[in-house]
Amino acid sequence: MVVRVLFRAVIMGPPGSGKGTISDRIRKSFELKHLSSGDILRANIKAKTEIGLLMKSCIDQGQLVPDDIMTRLILAELRNLGQNSWLLDGFPRTVRQAEALDDVYNIDTVVNLNVPFETIKERLTSRWVHLSSGRVYNTTFNPPKIPGLDDITGEPLIQRNDDTPETVTKRLKAYEMQTQPVLEYYRSKGVLEVFSGTETNKIWPHVHTFLSGKLASGNHQVTGTV
Repeated sequence: MVVRVLFRAVIMGPPGSGKGTISDRIRKSFELKHLSSGDILRANIKAKTEIGLLMKSCIDQGQLVPDDIMTRLILAELRNLGQNSWLLDGFPRTVRQAEALDDVYNIDTVVNLNVPFETIKERLTSRWVHLSSGRVYNTTFNPPKIPGLDDITGEPLIQRNDDTPETVTKRLKAYEMQTQPVLEYYRSKGVLEVFSGTETNKIWPHVHTFLSGKLASGNHQVTGTV
């Protein structure tokens, strides 16, 4: 009999907190499937699926995608992953979404990146994006191999209009208001782990050590296959 240990984790953090970089390192170090709600949204919008068109309409009107629609989309993607360990990024954003996720999956840990807003503001002014893929670069700590060009496609990078200091401040405050109840929800369940700092490369070793211990402890779901 082959025994497979399943590990299901969520990563949270405001825009510009280094969440993308940390997520990628977690994926590579622990061989988890990384599921990004942003990537899924972009793929559905680009493919003009029924749910993608509905989401685009919400986004164009400056509205949040309704909880039930977002939940249905993410749960469908998680089912497609089958019996694999995974890291969920960008979901849940509300307590209702978190409760819906808990109804189906046992979440082993929630990694929250706590980075000072002033640090994030400085980062985002140095941020460049490859629009079609969502890949993010930072000229300070994660620069592209060739300045101004995406590493994979060689296409031009752009700086988003909403990366201005005023807009960033509004986005961070909105994120804090929206996600604080979610953090409290996971804290009450005893699965929230907070990592504070100003540099991704200094936060990462602590995340790595924590997850290594968590996986080694075996305090998560185990399935057996013949």
